[in-house]
Amino acid sequence: MRKGLLSLGAVAVTAALALAGCSGPSAGSAPGGGATADVNEDGTVNNPESVKTDPDKLVLWSLFSGGDGAWMDKIVEEYNATNPKKQVQSVMLVWADYYTKLTTAVATGNGPDIGISHMSKLPELVAKDVVVPIDDYTSAAGTDWSEYPKASQDGVSFDGQHYAIPLDTHAEIMYFNNDLIQKAGIQLDANGQLPVASSDDLLGILKQLKDSVGADVSPLALPQQGDDPYRVWWATYFQMGGAPLVSSDGTKITMDRATAVKAADFLKGLYDDGYVLPGIEDHQKLFQQGQAAIMFGGTWATGAFEQSDGLSFTPQNFPALFGGSDAAWADSHTLIIPANPKRSDEDTQAAVDFINWVASQGGLTWAGSGQIPANSQVTSNQAYLDMPFRSSYMHEKDVAVLPSSNEHFYALKDTIIKNLDTIWAGQSDSGTAIDNMIAEMGSDLQ
Repeated sequence: MRKGLLSLGAVAVTAALALAGCSGPSAGSAPGGGATADVNEDGTVNNPESVKTDPDKLVLWSLFSGGDGAWMDKIVEEYNATNPKKQVQSVMLVWADYYTKLTTAVATGNGPDIGISHMSKLPELVAKDVVVPIDDYTSAAGTDWSEYPKASQDGVSFDGQHYAIPLDTHAEIMYFNNDLIQKAGIQLDANGQLPVASSDDLLGILKQLKDSVGADVSPLALPQQGDDPYRVWWATYFQMGGAPLVSSDGTKITMDRATAVKAADFLKGLYDDGYVLPGIEDHQKLFQQGQAAIMFGGTWATGAFEQSDGLSFTPQNFPALFGGSDAAWADSHTLIIPANPKRSDEDTQAAVDFINWVASQGGLTWAGSGQIPANSQVTSNQAYLDMPFRSSYMHEKDVAVLPSSNEHFYALKDTIIKNLDTIWAGQSDSGTAIDNMIAEMGSDLQ
């Protein structure tokens, strides 16, 4: 979900190039001499329809182009090593293009056999018939739905049918650089974590960092636009007691304007007070390079940071800043079967066999990325509990405020981010931006 990091990027590039050249005389060209696959430095492809695919394999389109992509490639390798009826070939798409290309490919009858969907996107894909229900196949695949929390099952169920198998919860958490925190003389708590129980605690630590780490180091790593400040605003809004953004029937905006403004003002203050250096585009890379003391970022960065030479870091839950609530932003990856009337029942069963295996047997490997597996048999496994860091933010799975199940949610999200960005950029005050946001969100529901 983010630009590839150096150590993992090399793996992803290798994997993608290997896939592009695995079954034809001319690496990167489509069967029949079509267009050449356009592979980016991080291993993603711009034109997945041109990647040569093995007709004897199921094709998986994934969107994991950040720190988690290499682990999905590893899971596919592990699955293929089990000698299943059908092996799987993975193609990694550019995250920003993924849903558009998936929807278009399905509409033209050229979609992949297996795909990934955020739980927040799934209602739209179901409404547009991009995915198919899987209950006719899960029993034969051995799916044990009791191993998945009710909230996860609810998120993939529509009209009494399952349309996906939950893979994980991925949340916005807090990381800190151990060396820079020590340099600033900040004392950790008994659990080795930053003692942040209020906004004043956080601001005090940031000020201490600003006074000690040097002008070239950002006390807090956070971009000036896009998803991450939106996720911090989301956590802040709900920690302040904000109401659900949309009514339960999905027809009316119910966002609490005053709280939305207050949350935006708090976050804007972090920028204005110089706790975030200006011009940050890739805050994960900045933190990885040791140029940031604290980072608000996704769980998927954990595995990548662990492979970063010279980086000493600690992850922890997103802090409770207001009144004790520890609400956080999160979403969930799910495994889906895109619609394809040309696919045989046998291949659909083989595809469901794969996604069931990934979410259950592959869950421990997936945890290496830093994501929190959805399957309870994985998270209760001692091998998972023994992994460093993971237990320190498992709590997010229970307290995260997930997006509402609404087929318009991605349009709503785009509207929210667009208007919040005007605040961070100083182009609008919080009140005006939130008013515009609420008005546009109402139009999104039409």
